Formats: sequence, C-alpha cells, structure tokens
Amino acid sequence: SLIPIIGMDKHQEYERVFNHFDENKDGKISPAELQQCVKAIGGELSREEAEVAVEVLDTDGDGLLGLEDFIRLVEEVGEEEKVNDLKEAFKMYEMEGCGCITPKSLKRMLSRLGESRTLEECKSMIAQFDLNGDGVLNFDEFRVMML
Repeated sequence: SLIPIIGMDKHQEYERVFNHFDENKDGKISPAELQQCVKAIGGELSREEAEVAVEVLDTDGDGLLGLEDFIRLVEEVGEEEKVNDLKEAFKMYEMEGCGCITPKSLKRMLSRLGESRTLEECKSMIAQFDLNGDGVLNFDEFRVMML
C-alpha cells in the first residue's frame, strides 16, 4: 500500500513509492513505469508526455529516472499544486477583480469565516505582509503570508 507509515521520513516514503513503481526492480523508472505511476494516482499522462518528463528530469542521461530524479519530480508537482491551491484561495479573498486583497475584502472574507475584524485590524494585518507598501496584498505577498 502507498499509505505513508507514521514517523517514516519523507525520503524513505519517496523510496517506497519509487520501488513500488519500479516494476522490473532495476533501480530506475522508465517512461512506461512513470505513466503507470501517474495513472495509479488518478492522473493522465500520454506516452509522449512521460518520455518528455523523463528526458527533462534525467540527470545521468540514461533515459530513465533514478530515485533522486523521481524525488525532484514529486517535489515539483507538489509545489505546483500548492501554488494552484493558493491561487484559488487568493481569488476568494480578492475583491472587484483588482488582482489584490484590500483591507475591505479581507474584512469581508474573515467575517464569512466567522472572524470579526475591524477595518483597522485588517489594514494592520495587510501591512505586515505588504512588501511594496501599497496598502494591499498582491498574489506574491499573499503567498509569503500563507507559507
């Protein structure tokens, strides 16, 4: 099973997943094995996409992914998902399509979440992460706040 064992460190966890998909146990994941790996987690990856992914991530040029290459792939996909989740969250806080979170939109969203704050409190919350001092949060500032 791919359910992580509690207390196991991330590297060992990745290694277990890697070994699970390394069907011929050669210590490498081929494009075909990568395709199976993605399918197993509910994704779709064409043969061509799998080949391109392996080509891009393959550090030793043998046309296969070693464990370290595989870990880089998993970490990058995780980062992408985090950014997409943050973009969704940002849209919820953003108001009037201005591309930023204003004290007013922050106050409104917090009250929806059951957190009552004054406009002044919202201004000072924004000020902590407002890197360019314009009084609102753009996506990059929001990302810093959330991470």
